[in-house]
Amino acid sequence: QVLLVESGGGLVQTGGSLRLSCVASGGTFNLYTMAWFRQAPGKDREFVAKISGSGINTSYGDSVKGRFTISRDNAKNMVYLQMNSLKPEDTAVYYCARGSNYFADSPTEFSHWGQGTQVTVSS
Repeated sequence: QVLLVESGGGLVQTGGSLRLSCVASGGTFNLYTMAWFRQAPGKDREFVAKISGSGINTSYGDSVKGRFTISRDNAKNMVYLQMNSLKPEDTAVYYCARGSNYFADSPTEFSHWGQGTQVTVSS
């Protein structure tokens, strides 16, 4: 059974930083692409970032490029999202997800999800 558990969300002021973490259990961690998505109230789930199983390849959504960094530690079954220069529009529930296809960006192509962690950026 695959289990993803996010942590690190919270309330931060505009311009601040947060680091999200996701620990995975079940399966061979380094075989899978890991991603972060977010969902704000009334909006669709949005792709934020993804990282290949080896950690060599990364990709970001246009709205976070240059501000967010995804990384992983395969020895610890962990994936991280460092978020800098946060803006009020970054406010959302952030989800960790696992998928088999690195070229996928759609939420429907990721098979396992965490429960989410709330990030709120105050203006």
